[in-house]
Parts: sequence; C-alpha cells; structure tokens
Amino acid sequence: MNKDVQIQFTKTPSLTLAYEQHGPSTGDPVILLHGFPYSPRAYDEIAPALAAKGCRVIVPYLRGYGPTRFNAPDTLRSGQQAALAQDLLDLMDALAIKQAALCGYDWGGRAACIVAALKPERVRCLVTGDGYNLQNIPHSTQPLDPETEHRLWYQYYFHTPRGVEGLTQNRRALCELLWKLWSPTWAKNAERYPLSAPAFDNPDFVDVVIHSYRHRFMYAPGDPALEWMEEALTQQPVISVPTISLCGADDGVGPASEIDEDAERFTGPYERRVLAGVGHNIAEEAPEATLKAIQDLLES
Repeated sequence: MNKDVQIQFTKTPSLTLAYEQHGPSTGDPVILLHGFPYSPRAYDEIAPALAAKGCRVIVPYLRGYGPTRFNAPDTLRSGQQAALAQDLLDLMDALAIKQAALCGYDWGGRAACIVAALKPERVRCLVTGDGYNLQNIPHSTQPLDPETEHRLWYQYYFHTPRGVEGLTQNRRALCELLWKLWSPTWAKNAERYPLSAPAFDNPDFVDVVIHSYRHRFMYAPGDPALEWMEEALTQQPVISVPTISLCGADDGVGPASEIDEDAERFTGPYERRVLAGVGHNIAEEAPEATLKAIQDLLES
C-alpha cells in the first residue's frame, strides 16, 4: 500500500467498513472492488492513476477482509451475493455518493453487477471481470461439464466440516494455492501474494467465505433481510449501463471462451475484451488494461 494512503472507516447498518481513498473528494467517484481471496492491493497501480486524473477513488475491504468489521456479534456472517451488493449500496450512501463508476472482479464484480442491474441510476458505468457475474442460484444444482466441475473443487471442499477446518488452519497456504491455480501464467504470484494475505486474518473471514460458497448452492440459508434482493436476482435481470467486460484467457477458474455467452445480458453499450496471458486476478495482473477500460468508459 502507498504509505500516503490512509485506511478510513465509515459505518453502515451492518459494518464498520474500511476503505482506502485516493484523489480529491470532489472528483468523479470510482469504486474498485476486489474478490476472493484478494484485497485492495489488486488496485495498487490503478487507483493512483485514476486519482491523478482527478477522480475520487474508493477501494473498500469487503466484509470479512482486512479491518472491516461487523457492528453486532449476532449478525449473520453472510457472504451471499446480495450481502456484497447491499454493502456496496450502503457504502455509497454513507459516503454520499449518488452515482459512481464501478470496477470489480470475482466477489467484487458480483457486487458491482448486481447494483448495476438492480439500481442502474447509481452506476455511471461498469468494468466487470468475466462478464455477467450474477449467480443463478435456483439452477445451481444442475451439474456442469466434468472439466468445469474439477475447477470448483475448493467450493465443494468448503461445503464440508473438513473444509471449514482446513480454511481455518491453513488459510494463507490454501489461498496462496488458489492464486497459483487461478493465475497459472502470472510471474508475480510469489511477489504479490504476501501483500494481500494479511487481509485474510480478519476474524470473520472463514465464516463469510464458507457462507458464500454454501449459500450459492442452497446449502445455507441467507439473511432474511436480503431475501427481496435474492428474489429479484432469480430473474437474472439485464444490465443496461455502459459496460466493458474483461476476461482472462488463462483464468484457472474459467478460461475465456471464444463465444461471448453473456452478451445478451447487457442491453446498453457493451464490449468484451479478452486479455491474453491473464488469469483470474484481472486488475492486479493487467492494471494497464483495467485502467484503460475504466478511462474509456469515463471518457465516452
């Protein structure tokens, strides 16, 4: 982290949410959202560059990461998709941001896509890692092809008590393995991973992660307060805001296919860019391409 960037906090209904801010408070708001198992370090090259252009850049620590904490001990440590989206809306409300450009991948991309789909008036434009990130939970029990199922081994692991204990005891080693598997051609894994790993020491990390991967397969109930949003997401709403999708050609979770199967989910200006030699950690592996996508949308 840039030593000049201080971690700030804002209180939302559920969280005392930690975030890093770059640039002038009067600039055009841009919110950069990390995924699992990553951290705001994914945007170390992107946030300062946007700030230099005059943007107000917010990089939050998602629930269960870094200094972000739940306000109450009895709050469900939910990692469901609706919780991530609600956190993003709550953050924008707490910081008096009516509308922002959003960029995210993995969990962060899911939050950004949901807000863009359900609250398009809050989103100026969207850069999404790997297209349409909304989970289709009612169809989650349908098996995928064996090769794809193989890549989801960690999710099935988290469905078991053994997986919970494994993540608890070996969180850094396990997450480092995922980095390597998901970004197999990236030369900076060993250099960059230690910068993000401390964010996983959050006391709620394991609970949030386990709930996330169980809820999406209907193996764990969600937060009743978010049921309205989950119900809306079962309709797989389209995204109408200007969007650029960045897809890693070497993504170990799901390599970019030749055919864009998500295109019909975007009804506004939309472009898909496949990044050669890039894995799952799109923003950190390809900061120049990510920055260009954000700037292209802001300038359009």
